[in-house]
Amino acid sequence: MKQGPLRGMHWFFIMSPFGAAAAFNMPAVGGATIGIIDLGALVLFALVFSGPNGPGRIAGSMRPGQPGFYLLLLTFYCIVATMVFPRLFAGQTEVFGISRDDNKTEIISVFLRPTTGNITQLFRLMLDVLAFFAAATLFRAKPDFKVVLSSMIAATIVNIVLGWADVLTFAVGLPEILDPIRTANYSMLIDHRMGGLKRMIGGFPEASSFGFYTLGLFGFWLRYWISGPPSRAALWCLIGTAIVMIRSTSSSTYVAVVALLLVMGIFAFIDSLQGRVRKQAMIVTLIVLLAVWLFMMFGFAAYQFVQPVTDFLDTVLFDKADSQSGVERMSWNVQAYQNFLDTWMMGAGLGSIRASNWFLACLGSIGLIGTALYLLFLWTLSRLKLRNGDLQNTAILDSLKCACLALLISATLTTPTPDLGIFFFVLAGMIAGLARGTAKESPVTNPSIPPRTVAGNGTIQRQKFL
Repeated sequence: MKQGPLRGMHWFFIMSPFGAAAAFNMPAVGGATIGIIDLGALVLFALVFSGPNGPGRIAGSMRPGQPGFYLLLLTFYCIVATMVFPRLFAGQTEVFGISRDDNKTEIISVFLRPTTGNITQLFRLMLDVLAFFAAATLFRAKPDFKVVLSSMIAATIVNIVLGWADVLTFAVGLPEILDPIRTANYSMLIDHRMGGLKRMIGGFPEASSFGFYTLGLFGFWLRYWISGPPSRAALWCLIGTAIVMIRSTSSSTYVAVVALLLVMGIFAFIDSLQGRVRKQAMIVTLIVLLAVWLFMMFGFAAYQFVQPVTDFLDTVLFDKADSQSGVERMSWNVQAYQNFLDTWMMGAGLGSIRASNWFLACLGSIGLIGTALYLLFLWTLSRLKLRNGDLQNTAILDSLKCACLALLISATLTTPTPDLGIFFFVLAGMIAGLARGTAKESPVTNPSIPPRTVAGNGTIQRQKFL
């Protein structure tokens, strides 16, 4: 990492859309997979840790009151919960878990007991934590906003290319061309269709995971296009990401993007009442609302009179809750809440249960204490701001927050475990690092930095920032 975060972060983001590519598989641990993005997170953390004063710099990202501090407390609680609670509450509650017998993956209802799932999910949490502290430490030491922007552009381009490569190779009857990047021990839903369309999965094993990742990119570029300086690259990234996101035919992604637009609209309206919204942002908001209204009018007309459109929307949205999958996922959520109650609100441990909602998965897995620490981490992250940041830098930080918000909204709809993914935690680490790094560079506006003192020879010296 001779060039600081530049080379490492660029390569990490280039690898991030390859969600179905395995670095290696581990059949001895329940068929778990270490993906290339997982390996990238480990390498990134190792480079930071082995750098000059690496352990001390990482410890600096855990300062009390900062997001890293609450994430550290959450990690300690998750370790205790996962190691102890499946044994403490064994046999006292039924859980939905994953069964892998005869090379088949099934969701079954069993009594709570320790499983290999506890190990794999705890390991995934540790990867998330390492990714967060690596990014937070790197960008706290060098708050380079250009690296963030170029990394997001690289990830967006790779994701769009993989998405269309998936569709085109399937259309010409050569889907095996992408087999070298589909090596993870997951079920690869390559040939699934929705309303007659081949579902776009890109570099991921299924459309929903592709849509989840793409939604994070969409949230970033939408916010940056609204609040940042004029940029053709941002506009083209936004358009390209929106197209592949729609083309994914993921119903959870469709619902999540509507929820994201509503949340962004509410915040824009609140800012307008307080006189803090930019004229450009208000104009864009009005245009988006008008476009949504027109789209809904034409969509309603097409739904009523065009049968293929009717069949597609029924399959993707309106009949989803009544489908076998929808009913099954609702039963997971009900059981997850029951697990929360049966374990005295302490949780059954990571990997013990399966839900279809991030919040309920947290309650069932890590209980009231763990969920509260998780929410504190997210809250303190959302409150971070730049000090004396220019228009572009402020827009980049806000866009990273919007990307995290988009991923959180999507996770709340479908994610079966408390794990929000390495991509989320790298973005979160960037937010924490950039905010702390710019505060360190702006001592006049930061009351936590000691004031400058006058030396005996009349020169001005600044006390060392710790």
